[in-house]
Amino acid sequence: MFNFLINPTDREYQKWWPGTHLEFHTLRHGKHNIGNVIWMDERVGSYRVKMIGVVVEADPGRKIVWQMKKAIRLPVRLFLELEDDAAGVSVVHTIRAGFAGPGRVLDSLFRIFFSEQFEKAMDEHARIEFPRLGDMLLSEKSVA
Repeated sequence: MFNFLINPTDREYQKWWPGTHLEFHTLRHGKHNIGNVIWMDERVGSYRVKMIGVVVEADPGRKIVWQMKKAIRLPVRLFLELEDDAAGVSVVHTIRAGFAGPGRVLDSLFRIFFSEQFEKAMDEHARIEFPRLGDMLLSEKSVA
């Protein structure tokens, strides 16, 4: 699963959830995956989420952290933590948005983008998408 997520392709991403997952691919590779720049475009409920992310942490088989970027890196991170268990791999999907230090006074602005409705849509999206990924990877493994 780690390799699938750290080296994404549009074709595989679209196969994961057709019509919902639109694009996910690497724009630029960094050393040992740190600094990889990715583009992601997906539907989350009624929202369209498009982002450029920079891999700021990559622990093979365990964790990937992307930091969102517009013209500059933003204080928004997407964490995927992977843990092997009896059923296969459990995934914890977390989005953290906010500044450290004095910039925290601006954190309320993030509620414009990360509303309660968006949070609910993202939770539902993640509950559906990761079991789908597991099923897809297992079916590909059994065919190989």
